[in-house]
Amino acid sequence: MTAPSTITHPLFLGVDVGGTNLKLGVVDDLGHVLGSTKIPTHEERGPADAMQRIRVAADELLPRLGLSLDQIAALGMGCPGTMDIPRGLMLEPHNLPHWYNAPVRDLLSQAFAGKQVAFANDANAAAFGESWVGSGRQFHSIIMLTLGTGVGGGIIIGDLSVDGENSAGSECGHIIIDNTPQARMCGCGHKGHLEAYCSATALVKRTLELLHAGRTSSLASRISNDCPLTALMIDEEAEAGDPLANEVIAELAHWLGLGIVSLMHCVDPGAVILGGAMNFGGAERPVGQRFLEDVRQVVRENAFPVLAKKTVIEYASLGSDAGFIGAAGIARAELQRGKR
Repeated sequence: MTAPSTITHPLFLGVDVGGTNLKLGVVDDLGHVLGSTKIPTHEERGPADAMQRIRVAADELLPRLGLSLDQIAALGMGCPGTMDIPRGLMLEPHNLPHWYNAPVRDLLSQAFAGKQVAFANDANAAAFGESWVGSGRQFHSIIMLTLGTGVGGGIIIGDLSVDGENSAGSECGHIIIDNTPQARMCGCGHKGHLEAYCSATALVKRTLELLHAGRTSSLASRISNDCPLTALMIDEEAEAGDPLANEVIAELAHWLGLGIVSLMHCVDPGAVILGGAMNFGGAERPVGQRFLEDVRQVVRENAFPVLAKKTVIEYASLGSDAGFIGAAGIARAELQRGKR
């Protein structure tokens, strides 16, 4: 993103914690990104080391933008896995095994000389970003689903993230959409969850099941011990017209649409935003266009008519910046409410 010619104060620093990289960016009071950078997570070094390196990265980024740390009003940080938001703890982030029970909010605050830090689930932070300045900005409330290795979820109502009593709110990927004995197993250990049907992991698993059952596909010639099947490969072959690849993507859209209907009936959002790495090229490519329309059709067939007519279902627009933008936005909202 290009920094705006006019900066609106106060300024916020957003941090998006991932298993591979830590991404941080400076955001102004209107949600404009002034600049961003990323550094390796180095998970094995633990959270204290990471928070100190975030400070170093910020100290390098801010002068390049003509800014100083004194101009940062507060920080926001989105993190994966289970957490205790009021206490600022990451509990059991499965892709960060050396970060269990880590007081990351306080560690980041200490690294930044006691500055206020807002702490959020990473999917909720991304949803907040889309709600604030992304595809959901014209709506009072949104649901966001991030489709990737798993299925993340965020629910924003007004300027509030639905975090829940036990910091497990908005876990949309774990709503049950299939309670039959044959329901697929989710990565969390339970059956029938949305994530077991609508993640990249689920897409690959379902495709392999059909290939092993004897279905023909151009995908078969691409798979080897050195080149395992990926969601991207399925997307590419669907774009090339492979029937099986298009079938499994359409099947995923069906299950996703059913999950969205359940969420719509609970929340009645203005929009449902689809983000994450697995967007089949989004609205810019035919596969992505068909996928989105298939989801919308399932919603039209199964939702209350007024919701089916009025709820917008669209792709996210902030890309990989959504996490740090949303984290900064949550920090801004907490500062405005006088929360510490």
